[in-house]
Amino acid sequence: MALYILYESASGYGLLLAHGLDEIGQNTEAVRSSVTDLNRFGKVVKLAAFSPFDSALDALNQCNAVSEGQMTAELRNFLELTLPKVKEGKKPKFSLGVAEPKLGSHIYEVTKIPCQSNEFVLELLRGVRMHFDKFIENLKPGDLEKAQLGLGHSYSRAKVKFNVNRVDNMVIQAIFLLDTLDKDINSFSMRVREWYSWHFPELAKIVNDNYLYAKVAKYVEDKSQLSEDKLDGLTDVVGDEDKAKEIIEAAKASMGQDLSPIDLINVKQFAQRVMDLAEYRKKLYEYLVTKMNDIAPNLAALIGEVVGARLISHAGSLTNLAKCPSSTLQILGAEKALFRALKTRGNTPKYGLIFHSSFIGRASTRNKGRMARYLANKCSIASRIDCFLEKYH
Repeated sequence: MALYILYESASGYGLLLAHGLDEIGQNTEAVRSSVTDLNRFGKVVKLAAFSPFDSALDALNQCNAVSEGQMTAELRNFLELTLPKVKEGKKPKFSLGVAEPKLGSHIYEVTKIPCQSNEFVLELLRGVRMHFDKFIENLKPGDLEKAQLGLGHSYSRAKVKFNVNRVDNMVIQAIFLLDTLDKDINSFSMRVREWYSWHFPELAKIVNDNYLYAKVAKYVEDKSQLSEDKLDGLTDVVGDEDKAKEIIEAAKASMGQDLSPIDLINVKQFAQRVMDLAEYRKKLYEYLVTKMNDIAPNLAALIGEVVGARLISHAGSLTNLAKCPSSTLQILGAEKALFRALKTRGNTPKYGLIFHSSFIGRASTRNKGRMARYLANKCSIASRIDCFLEKYH
C-alpha cells in the first residue's frame, strides 16, 4: 500500500510519496538513521504536489485550522486533486500520513481517505521538515525561514488576542500589589509614628488611624507652633473639632523633645509619602473592584472582590479555579494545614481563603465548616459561569 505524507509548511501544503521504503526498511529506527542523509532520504521520499498559500493571512488561517484539527476547503481540494482517485465501493490502495491525529480523523470523516499518525510517519515528517527546502524548486535560500518566522509571530499574536476586559492576569497582579501595599503602608505608618513620637508622643494616643496620623503630623510639623488660630485647619484635617482641641492642648503640655528644622522637613516628606501610598492603595482597590466585576462578576457578588481575587490568584487563573472541584476550592490557601493533618493523621482544615468571606464570619463556630462547604460549592458554580459563559444577559 502506497503511503503519502501531508506536510504543512509555512509556505504551503506539501504532499510527498514515500516510495522507496524497501531500500531503508519499514521501521522507525531505519527511517531515523536515514533522515540526516539527504542522499538516502531523497530516495525514500519524493514530492508529489505542492500548494502554496495565497497570502500571510491565508497561511495563518490554515495554520489555525490545522492546530484545531480541522480540514479547510483549500486542503480538501488539494488532497482530492492530487491523491489517486478511488472508485466507489472499492478500498483505496494508499493511506495518508499526518502529524495530527485529530486532523487525520476529520479528513477521514469528510473524504474517507484512510489516515495514519504514528512514530513511523512522524519520523518521515521529521526528515521532510529537515530537507523540505531541497524538495521545492525555485525556492531562494532563507525564504522558508522568513515565512516560518512571520507565521510564528502571527500565530502567537492571534492566540494571545482575546477579550481584553476579561484578562485575569490583571486581577492577579492587582491583588499581589494590594497585599504588598498593605504591608508597606503598615510598616511605614509605624515608622512615622516612631519618628514623630520623639517630638510629639501624646499624638499617638489621640489619633489611632495610621493615614490620619500621617496627615496630622504633616500639618502640625513643629508642635510649638500649634496654637488656637490653627484650630480650623486642624479640624478640617481631623474631621472633629473636639479631637482638634485635644491635640492643641496636648501640644502645649507635650513631653517630647524638639527637632531641628531639617528633621522636621524629613518627617513631613515621609508622612506625605505614606499618605500618597494610602491614596494609591484606595485607587488600586477601586481598580480591582472594577476588574473583578468585568472578569468574574458572579464570584465577586458572592464572596466579595478581594476574596474572589485571592482565590483566582492562588489558583493561577480563573480557568484553573473553574476547573477546581468545590472540595479543593474550599481549602484553597490551607495547603500547609492539609498536608500537616494528613501527615499526623489529624483533622483536616475546613476552610482556606474563603474563611475571610463575611458569610463564614457571621456563622456560629459549629456551623463555620458547613458554611464553608456550602459557600465553596456556590463559588465553584459561580467561577465556572464566569469563565465559560460567552456573554452575560
